[in-house]
Amino acid sequence: MSPRRRADAPEFVDLPTRRPRSLMAVAGVAAAVVVLIAAVAVSATVLITHEQHRRAAVKDVQAIQYVRSFLTQFTTTDPFNANAYAEGVLGQATGKLEQEFKSRLNEVVIAVARSEPTKGEVVDAGVERWNDDGSASVVAVTKTVTTMPDGAVIESGGRWLAMAIEEGGQWRISDLKPVI
Repeated sequence: MSPRRRADAPEFVDLPTRRPRSLMAVAGVAAAVVVLIAAVAVSATVLITHEQHRRAAVKDVQAIQYVRSFLTQFTTTDPFNANAYAEGVLGQATGKLEQEFKSRLNEVVIAVARSEPTKGEVVDAGVERWNDDGSASVVAVTKTVTTMPDGAVIESGGRWLAMAIEEGGQWRISDLKPVI
């Protein structure tokens, strides 16, 4: 028997016939793929935008919390610890505020030592804007309570514009101005 032909092999193989695909089915699958790709793109865009807004909000909160802490310390004075007060403020200052505070350090220590004890608190604060150098302009409203030797209590308020900047992972105040 010839190698080309075997006795037990069928003469021909009957392959199943494929029906031609409908043009509508192909168009439907293509449309579904396009819709899926668009949905993924929109979802990715929304996720990226949400993450950018979240990071900006976290940075706002960090700047506000730091300014709140600094202004509470700044408006709270203890005449018996005037040097510690001045060192604390100077330790958190940078740039223009640090230069001005260093040049008037003795005046500040004497003024605090002559003053009555005060307790300051920040009533409200908010970021006004972010500057090109990465600093935040934070506006804060403070309330200061002074207890006089005769027991009288004097309350006063103030508004401040603080420039907070993050240097080396730590926030500092580069400028501080009272707002009238």
